[in-house]
Amino acid sequence: MDVAVGSENPVKRGAVERVFESARVESRRVESGVSEQPVGRTETIVGARNRAQRSFGPDVAFAVGLEGGVADLSDGERSANAPEDDRFGGVEGLFLIMWAAVTDGKRIEIGSGPSVRLPDPISMEMIGGRELGPVLDDHLGTDRIAREQGAIGVFTGGRLDRETALAQAVACAAGHLFRD
Repeated sequence: MDVAVGSENPVKRGAVERVFESARVESRRVESGVSEQPVGRTETIVGARNRAQRSFGPDVAFAVGLEGGVADLSDGERSANAPEDDRFGGVEGLFLIMWAAVTDGKRIEIGSGPSVRLPDPISMEMIGGRELGPVLDDHLGTDRIAREQGAIGVFTGGRLDRETALAQAVACAAGHLFRD
């Protein structure tokens, strides 16, 4: 079975290879159709869906799109038991989010990976319009962290790396297609 991934990033390709273990995975350069740094769940999901749809072709059984973004999860969702002024359990700030979309050409499914709150100094630079990867590189003295452990690796103390986190999103998206 052949699977396309709508990215030339080796970490994203590796995530797809983890889920589609026996498949031949091919990276394809496609545009996400969203900003370089997606903000919010909707824009991040749209980017993942676009990548999946744009990388699908008659030569593959499945195509996968992966998109990372940041989101303010204190978007007014509140538990019925929460105090009136409590937003998202009192946690404010930007969160790293990641979404995957998988298509077989007829259907498209989405799934999310883990998310983690970004430290306030990082969030402030993100609010100023910068992209997460370069902000982290500046703060950590690294180069192209997004092609290695990623922000999720940094903020989990290495307990989770970007490839593993993205693979979780791919598995969540692909599960419905595998099941049917």
